[in-house]
Amino acid sequence: MANPEAKLETFLQWLQANGVELRGCNIKYCDSRKGFGIFCDKDVSDGILLVVPLELSITPMRVLQDPFLGPECRALFEEGDVDDRLLMMLLLTVERLRKDSLWKPYLDMLPTTFGNTLWFSEEELQELRGTTLYRATELQKKSLLNLYETKVKDIVKKLLTLDSDSEKEVCFEDFLWANSVFWSRALNTPLPRSYVFPEMQDVHQSCTPKADENGSQVTKSDDLTKETTHSTVQGDTVWVEGLVPGIDFCNHDLKPIATWEVDGTGLTTGVPVSMYLLSAAQSPLQIDREISISYGNKGNEELLYLYGFVIDGNTDDYLMVHYPSEAINTISFSESKSQLLEVQKAEMRCLLPKTLLDNGFFPSGTENSGENNKSNKVCKYSWSGQRKTPSYVDKLVFPEKFMATLRTIAMQEDELFKVSSMLEELVGPEGERQLSDIDVQSAIWEVCGDSGALQLLVDLLHVKLMDLEEHSGTEENDFELLKKALIIDSQEDSKHRMANDSEETTLMTRNKWSAIVYRRGQKQLTRLFLKEAEHALHLSMSEEMAVP
Repeated sequence: MANPEAKLETFLQWLQANGVELRGCNIKYCDSRKGFGIFCDKDVSDGILLVVPLELSITPMRVLQDPFLGPECRALFEEGDVDDRLLMMLLLTVERLRKDSLWKPYLDMLPTTFGNTLWFSEEELQELRGTTLYRATELQKKSLLNLYETKVKDIVKKLLTLDSDSEKEVCFEDFLWANSVFWSRALNTPLPRSYVFPEMQDVHQSCTPKADENGSQVTKSDDLTKETTHSTVQGDTVWVEGLVPGIDFCNHDLKPIATWEVDGTGLTTGVPVSMYLLSAAQSPLQIDREISISYGNKGNEELLYLYGFVIDGNTDDYLMVHYPSEAINTISFSESKSQLLEVQKAEMRCLLPKTLLDNGFFPSGTENSGENNKSNKVCKYSWSGQRKTPSYVDKLVFPEKFMATLRTIAMQEDELFKVSSMLEELVGPEGERQLSDIDVQSAIWEVCGDSGALQLLVDLLHVKLMDLEEHSGTEENDFELLKKALIIDSQEDSKHRMANDSEETTLMTRNKWSAIVYRRGQKQLTRLFLKEAEHALHLSMSEEMAVP
């Protein structure tokens, strides 16, 4: 494998040959953990650091228009055998195996392994036991393996028979690699409709990068958008997922200094239908400063699952709580309750962002205080006038839609009878009124209040905490492990740190460290939300007992 500097030089030549303009930045190797990144190398007055023509992006349209893959993939796509995302993964898988792939300078720059949980060793995966991510990883890996064995392997083999220069036989890891490349690097891009669905064009025309006559560099081919760029301003916007070589080397930061934008007309960058990197800094960037973007407000669960890293102390972390749908059949009066849940369009799970705690009984003081609890309104309508709005309503951090689900599941026999009577009265003897979700939620709250739902929530959170702690101990145990951790990012790290190891330190892989950071955060959030639920339950029961 070529060294990073040689690969980078070839890639930069490839970008230049395909119309990419590095106006205020360059791409450099960071380290074994981050790979390559984008760094400022000069001040630009308009803040435009990088411009990439979107004819270079890997999109579903690109695959269908590819002279090598297109005919076969188009037939599969039209028959419904593959979807948009799988098209792009097929291209990545096939082109990785082709010795003389025109995408080789780009593909050689991409990681060969990833830090997401699909790439964890069995030992590393055990560190996630009891978490939502452990089960999700097991299911996803089985799903991908099944997709590979039943569909992808034969398609790739068939495509490679058309190319006598393929380097090796396809294996599952090639597809796993393509899946990870897509999910860690793809952007959802707003494109002009006329670009996505060009009219009066030969759909077989290639817009794939081509090698020049010497085979050493790459030149642009004619693009399908050339005759449509003048109409992009009038066209509708279509959001398309795809990979944008160059832009996708920006790393994530909680405080990004750049954003990406799309220039449909070319009025901003001079390059029609392009994506550009725009500085968001208030003052000129320091030379050699890394240019970061935000991947979005994502918790560690999503960051680790998709991108292969976590952020210790992530303010965007969240906890997922769910009531198992299969358990509905085991509760009393399951059929009647299932019907009520269906009318309510019930949500059986909810995400609890860490920032919700700032609005609760025990504020934790994160940066986004007050932003996530504005829409959590309980039903205040009361048929009898006896059900008062709880005094704690403004401090209740749990989403009302999920609370409505739990109220329904927790109903006792007498409460279910009262709710049914109220709803029958509302519908009328001739069924002249159709029940709405609000009608059902109002009736259930009128009869049941919050105590039953909060008790069920407390039970769910208790079980979650027990599952988390069963295999890896308490939050304090994780804290001690992290305090002693010496992270190994490469074999060189391992040799160096083993030589300097002491009883006060513990060597661990980056994956293991990430798993412990994630699960510790889940334990912390479960404990804090459990504390909120228990306090709300105490207040609810006190107020309901006080009602004459």
